[in-house]
Amino acid sequence: MMFLVRNQVPQWKNHCRFSVNTMLSGHRFYKHLLSGRKCVSKNTKTSVSCSYSTEQNDTLPSIKQLSDARVIYAVAAALGHNKESHPESSARVPAIVKALEKMELTPKFRGSDILELQNFNLASVDDIASVHAKAYVSGLEKAMDQASEKGLILIEGSGPTYATSTTFHESLVAAGAGLGLVDSVVAASKNQLDPPTAFALIRPPGHHAIPKGPMGFCVFGNVAIAARHAQRVHGLKRVFIIDFDVHHGNGTNDAFLDDPDIFFLSTHQDGSYPGTGKFDEIGIGAGEGATLNLPLPGGSGDTAMRTVFDEVIVPCAQRFKPDIILVSAGYDGHVLDPLASLQFTTGTYYMLASNIKQLAKDLCGGRCVFFLEGGYNLDSLSHSVADSFRAFLGEPSLAAEFDDPAILYEEPSTRVKQAIQRVKHIHSL
Repeated sequence: MMFLVRNQVPQWKNHCRFSVNTMLSGHRFYKHLLSGRKCVSKNTKTSVSCSYSTEQNDTLPSIKQLSDARVIYAVAAALGHNKESHPESSARVPAIVKALEKMELTPKFRGSDILELQNFNLASVDDIASVHAKAYVSGLEKAMDQASEKGLILIEGSGPTYATSTTFHESLVAAGAGLGLVDSVVAASKNQLDPPTAFALIRPPGHHAIPKGPMGFCVFGNVAIAARHAQRVHGLKRVFIIDFDVHHGNGTNDAFLDDPDIFFLSTHQDGSYPGTGKFDEIGIGAGEGATLNLPLPGGSGDTAMRTVFDEVIVPCAQRFKPDIILVSAGYDGHVLDPLASLQFTTGTYYMLASNIKQLAKDLCGGRCVFFLEGGYNLDSLSHSVADSFRAFLGEPSLAAEFDDPAILYEEPSTRVKQAIQRVKHIHSL
């Protein structure tokens, strides 16, 4: 989800850094982290905001709303979590919301077919601690005082993950939005064979955040936290996670290395940040074989990904027999994205959304939730997410309006085939 641009490092070094381990003594969690905090997501035209209530609110959308909806989404834009000129900026989610409005893919235009989850609880400390060390969580919370004083701090040593005074709270909102969508999809699946597909339009992203701390623009592991929530709260034992971000989801990978009940499958560009996700990283102990990493050569595009889906993702999911599918949906594999060099297009993402929705319908009662990860060209990001919504609705793709075949070049088909055959051999597919 990120790529460290060398000429930005001197700018980042000017900001204060903190060490989680040095900030723990005498610290107590703020009262606002107790259960019962509620987020009300509001977006008007191109503006997005969240307001909060101290009232307990565990109310899901009504059964009728859930049964009528074909798509359900939540917005957590984290507008206060922002650094000037940083690729993971507060402009990302509003750009998506604006595109959805422009393309008439919101409840305003689609009525009951599309439902926005506007009321959801913040993730609790226990939710976050199901994946992350409590020392990290408490240290990050305490660092908010320092962020208030300095305006901006770096929270990943010399890395590019930053925090502002609102980062901790807004990260709880983002994780909570994902949990609310899992709750909604599970509730809908109890009453219908084809529940709505969900999309968490949230930031900060999460798939690089390791159990002990932040990494690669990511603060809390939103998908990982949702996976544990699905198991703990809903009894959905077997969780299948697909990560098609251009960068390896090392945080999610590490969280479930030894867990045989959570299958983590990542496709990513070979050699990209953070340098993990090699073929032979397949899990450890009881979890051996429940992690699949497929590094694709630079230049891989739509043809490569269609083959990967048919020959790797589908047979893996069929053999695993999941109870729910969660997706780390990174859009930085797009040919126009500035931080990598794959050749995915809007059409590629439509295909992935459509096929994953069908896979969930075939294998786990349609229970499927997407979580926004990377994607830093605002046009390709917003167009691709909008086309994903069309895929969820079963409508034709409009990718031809946005994709320019003239900028594509020949995919490295021989190397792609070799990569696919290697991973199939390792995992006996």
